[in-house]
Amino acid sequence: MRRTLIALTIAGALAASGCAARSAASQPPAPAAAHQHPASAPATGGDGGRLATQLARARLATARYATNLQAANADGYQIITRMIPDMGWHFLNPTIQGFDVTKPPILVYEHHRRAWQLAAFEWVVPTQPATPPLPGATYGSFPAACHYRDGTFVPAPSQADCPTRSPQTGAAFNFWHPDLVTLHLWLWYPNPDGLYNGTNPYIKPFNRG
Repeated sequence: MRRTLIALTIAGALAASGCAARSAASQPPAPAAAHQHPASAPATGGDGGRLATQLARARLATARYATNLQAANADGYQIITRMIPDMGWHFLNPTIQGFDVTKPPILVYEHHRRAWQLAAFEWVVPTQPATPPLPGATYGSFPAACHYRDGTFVPAPSQADCPTRSPQTGAAFNFWHPDLVTLHLWLWYPNPDGLYNGTNPYIKPFNRG
């Protein structure tokens, strides 16, 4: 039951927010291909001002996490993927519901030696919203998968197909989710490919994580 509830939290609870984002999962053979993110359209006019205000509020609200993964862990963020190339490590807070740019359900971190740097936020939903929650937002996708407690994962069309232990590490099963629509927001690290692009070429130095 607990596993089902966690899966529903990831795949369904955020749907009411009208937002989307792609939860990256552990380490697929070709993770970049799993994330399909077109370049985001630039916000203009009133949308640009509204977006700037939202981003400023988001940075203020999450500044305590910028270089402090322990603070994020203490506030309920738990690992759901290890390093996904050109993206990062993903940490989910399953208690966060709805879309609020100041309270992202998923934090994406980069890791170098003993240091952690917050780079992006992510939201996930089962279907793409009719109206983007942020001006110019674009979406990606993430296929159905089984996730394990150490952040590893394997693709699987249903929870019944999930091994009870991670094939990579032997870690215990955590949750399964169906196909998801995703939204990344690169708020804490520049991305030359766009604010909402799923991957980021500047992250390549961290790929060995």
